[in-house]
Amino acid sequence: MLLFLEQEIDKMNEQLPEMRSFVLPGGHTTVSYCHIARCVCRRAERLVTHLAQKEEVADLIIVYLNRLSDYIFVLSRKLTQDLNVHEMPWKPKM
Repeated sequence: MLLFLEQEIDKMNEQLPEMRSFVLPGGHTTVSYCHIARCVCRRAERLVTHLAQKEEVADLIIVYLNRLSDYIFVLSRKLTQDLNVHEMPWKPKM
């Protein structure tokens, strides 16, 4: 499954413009759902990492959650492109 996720990430990235800044969720409901799913996946990764400090947890689980969240992020960018919506860059206020 890790290899599959990495291959899919690479395929989608080949079709996407280079990221020049962080992006904000939005532009389309489906894209926003991807950002929510990524947040949930990252939360699970943090919880499992915390659990691994107290209990034995296979490293593969943490690696998988990390790659899955990366996949979901790239999927959100790909859907932004496919749905022809604007990717909203985050611009810090200085």
